[in-house]
Amino acid sequence: MSIIYRSPYEAYPFLSDASEDLRCDFEIYTDKVASMTGMLIADCNEPELREELIKVEELIYHSNPTLRTKLTLTEDEVIWLKNRVDYWNEETKGRCEQFVLPCGSKRASLAHVLRAEAKGLVRLLYRYKESKHFVDNLLIDFMNLLSGYFFVIALELNHIDGVEEIPYKSRNYPSK
Repeated sequence: MSIIYRSPYEAYPFLSDASEDLRCDFEIYTDKVASMTGMLIADCNEPELREELIKVEELIYHSNPTLRTKLTLTEDEVIWLKNRVDYWNEETKGRCEQFVLPCGSKRASLAHVLRAEAKGLVRLLYRYKESKHFVDNLLIDFMNLLSGYFFVIALELNHIDGVEEIPYKSRNYPSK
């Protein structure tokens, strides 16, 4: 076993953790999702939506150290996010009855990227749990809701920005 070089300029103290230890990966990716949410906030001129996105960004950062320390997201916060997903689902009802391409306005496209990144975080949590580590189910629920949240936000942003969704018909998964 070789000794891993530790740079005196290391950007984060856990970057040299063993490859099978996914905690640092989770922290890096939640930081990425929070930072990208900040990019979305920068392009959001709607005051209420902007404030909502800031709260979502804070919740993402609260989830960041969870695997290394403890879960500080509360059940009420996860319920709040579910309620926001339900609200936006109702607001966007009828705009997406099938698969759509993940595109549209610049900010809706960013929301689609955030949706995909949140799914990646869910996958990472399942891998971590599969390797016999504890992962609170509330954290898994939060990340799944986060993916759904960014999907409906993408639909809403396309609507606000006057961009029509582009239907996508899969060659692999027949539509119902």
